[in-house]
Amino acid sequence: MAATYSDLDGKVVLITGGGSGIGEAIVRRFAEQKCKVAFIDIARDASERLTRELMARGLSVRFEHADLTDITALRAAIGRIRETLGPIQILVNNAAHDERHPTPDVTSEYWDDRIAVNLKHQFFAAQAVLPDMQRANEGIIVNFGSFSWMIGQGGMAAYTAAKSAVLGLTRSLARDYGPYNIRVNAIAPGWIMTQRQIEKWLTPEGEQELMQRQCLKRKLMPDEIAKFTVFLASEEASACTNQQYVVDGGWV
Repeated sequence: MAATYSDLDGKVVLITGGGSGIGEAIVRRFAEQKCKVAFIDIARDASERLTRELMARGLSVRFEHADLTDITALRAAIGRIRETLGPIQILVNNAAHDERHPTPDVTSEYWDDRIAVNLKHQFFAAQAVLPDMQRANEGIIVNFGSFSWMIGQGGMAAYTAAKSAVLGLTRSLARDYGPYNIRVNAIAPGWIMTQRQIEKWLTPEGEQELMQRQCLKRKLMPDEIAKFTVFLASEEASACTNQQYVVDGGWV
């Protein structure tokens, strides 16, 4: 039986990258809490399918199509969500892209692109919703990092640099906006078995390493991250802010 958090009923929740993977699981979990859920994604077809499915179940879900690396488009999408659903009370900065990249091949343009897709939009999404939260004197922001930089993963220096920076962003925002009763935390997932991970990165060698290094000797699924995200946004976590929570099955 999934936990129900009555304080989340009717809350306006914005999730970036909600069309697939961990983001999709988060959309589902907040919708099942009877929240008014909006999500932004660049993948139109998958996002529209998810929206139709959840709305057919009587759940409140709105999809906005936008490229999150286009900050003007991001701001416009958030504006449309606010006009339709009301002030945003919970922001989940989930969107990211963990493409591998050998250091000698990284150009200045590629570096900027990796920072844009993995870090920059988190700040500007927060900037866009913080005035709503300040006026309400409450709010929740959950930023998504990664355990990759903590385990010293190689082959993706721009990605791990961006994801380590999420912790600094989180702590700065938590400090600045704590007086407004706004809680800001980060989640650092481990190796989560999204469809993308299975198709692109899960090899027999990788699975063997996972079973050696995780305390839990099983694969972790997107819904396990989603359930923790919902908990962190609820009043059950009312004293939790300025922290990073590693959800990795005990790898780190």
